[in-house]
Amino acid sequence: MDRTERFYKIEHLIRSRGCVSFAELIAALEVSPATLKRDLAYLRERLDAPIEYDAGENGYRFGQQWRGGKHELPGVWFNEAELHALLTMQQMLAGLDEQGIVGRHLQPMFDKITGMLGVDAAEADELRRRVRLIGTARRRVASDCFETVGSAVVKRRRLAIRYRKKRDGAASEREVSPQRLVHHRHAWYLDAWCHASDGYRRFALDGIEAATLLEAGARPVPLAELEAELDQGYGIFAGGTPREAELLFSAEAAAWVSREEWHPAQRSEFLPDGRWRLQLPYVDDTELLMDLLRHAGQVAVVAPAPLRDAFAARLRQAVAAL
Repeated sequence: MDRTERFYKIEHLIRSRGCVSFAELIAALEVSPATLKRDLAYLRERLDAPIEYDAGENGYRFGQQWRGGKHELPGVWFNEAELHALLTMQQMLAGLDEQGIVGRHLQPMFDKITGMLGVDAAEADELRRRVRLIGTARRRVASDCFETVGSAVVKRRRLAIRYRKKRDGAASEREVSPQRLVHHRHAWYLDAWCHASDGYRRFALDGIEAATLLEAGARPVPLAELEAELDQGYGIFAGGTPREAELLFSAEAAAWVSREEWHPAQRSEFLPDGRWRLQLPYVDDTELLMDLLRHAGQVAVVAPAPLRDAFAARLRQAVAAL
């Protein structure tokens, strides 16, 4: 481990054990006595760590003024709870990044976090396994494509892409100015200004068959403008004139559904009989209908009429397929 990790470990050992002998520190850090003496001197003299030698206990502890209190080393330092949270975040990232596209670049940082926590690789792995993300129907993206698109977003460069639409399978060559990456329901999307269409478009990354980073800079777009154009719909569907849906959930379903956010701009209220009224904007009804079907028998579509008719048609199709 490097010197920064050793500083963390010395602090962690003293904080957790109260008093640690010179021999225990050498065994834990796997360094020479001379190196440990230099580390202890640096911590005390340069970083003002209140470490003192207790002759009666034959070990090192924090000074009386810090015992039971909180002492932080200067700079970007984390306490034990924060390090645990970072290891948890590593597992959450792995759930989004099952092919290791991003994780392999961040692994050296997480290795340092493990060292700062003062645990070995097996203990760190055990901590991470205490967090599990369950995902279904994941849509895989080629790692080289993801990295190219991610680089274009960060570097503010244009992309040349070959994109295949899901609905009809038609392929097209486009030049786009990437603006942001979006993760939604186990799939990745690219929000971009499409120079062929001269407008904002949202591309599913698993529909991008090829991506080439261009030298030209991306068209600058205010994020507020991008959000106004692409975030008004329901779910991942964007573009078009927003409409408002009015839904009425049964009292039984309301106990759970009322705790969910279906859209950032939703409005809702409980009715006197315990039912829950939800009003929200949508542009395309595809994803909204999918979510309504999860509550079949517990929700009624009050308005608009086209959405109510489409929901009724889906229910009839489901019954007919039995």
